[in-house]
Amino acid sequence: MQPRELIVGTRPSALAMWQARWVVTQLEAAARRHGLPLTFRLKEIRTEGDLDHTTPLAAFGQRGVFVRAVEQALLRGEVDVAVHSLKDLPGEQPPGLVLAAFPVREDPRDAAVLRQPPREGSSDALAHLPAGARIGTGSPRRIAHLRHWRPDLEFVPIRGNVDTRLGKLQEPGLDAVILAAAGLRRLGLWDGRMQALDPAVCLPAAGQGALAVEVRADDHIAREAVQLIDDLSIRLAITAERELLARLGGGCHVPIGALATWTESRGQRWLRLMASVADPTGSRLLVAEESRLMDLPATDSAAVNAAAAEAAARALAHHTAEVLMGKGAGELLREPRA
Repeated sequence: MQPRELIVGTRPSALAMWQARWVVTQLEAAARRHGLPLTFRLKEIRTEGDLDHTTPLAAFGQRGVFVRAVEQALLRGEVDVAVHSLKDLPGEQPPGLVLAAFPVREDPRDAAVLRQPPREGSSDALAHLPAGARIGTGSPRRIAHLRHWRPDLEFVPIRGNVDTRLGKLQEPGLDAVILAAAGLRRLGLWDGRMQALDPAVCLPAAGQGALAVEVRADDHIAREAVQLIDDLSIRLAITAERELLARLGGGCHVPIGALATWTESRGQRWLRLMASVADPTGSRLLVAEESRLMDLPATDSAAVNAAAAEAAARALAHHTAEVLMGKGAGELLREPRA
């Protein structure tokens, strides 16, 4: 392999830059271990979501507001690798691009950041909030789930990076904001005001807490390098979550939650998929939880078995979607969005 510098593209937010630097560190270490003559350099790319801080995300449509510009730079050859928060990615890949790696995942849960720290020993953020509390979030999924348990809550749309949204708590009018726990933890911001929300109360978005590393399909050097940091267990969990979303026909602006986790029993590994569909008012919340025994690949036949394992993860998603549809999810998905 000839020496080559790979340019890594990312959004310019503090969280996106942290994630990209972390990926670059992992890639540099992997290249050294395998003796690959590669170096890496970051390049910031501003997206529509970075340039417009006022338009509600739902108004941008389904095609990744936080990834479009980065993917276009990748297709034009201005960068060789793109790092994304997976939950920002639409379900379909643009022609010519491939998601080549899913590194280790952070905490996938949502988190409530409270204006007033919770009582000592309290782990229920919703119970801590006063009647009629005002909550900052623009996510239809979070709003629908939380409304189901606390119809009295009032929701205030907020936009911006993590620091901007946390800063809203310093202004009058909000009792809490809801953010992804992963971003707070990655940036070292987690403190006593924050409580992770139980997935039984608010299921996270498909892929939340995970990173996706994207390359051009025909760039074999970049693809080979990036695949060195791929985590198969994470890949399979994410495959199940995103396949469920595709099966239900939902995007990031539909109140659908999905979380795949691993359990082990007697030396066997099971993939469990929790999924939910809600209506915007929160009056109906449908939940399904299904598991499948997974035959993870042996080192001597990784390519064949990995493909079979991904097929099994997709099958789990299809079955879980069927269970939800049997409970009436189709009716909720057809309803006009608030």
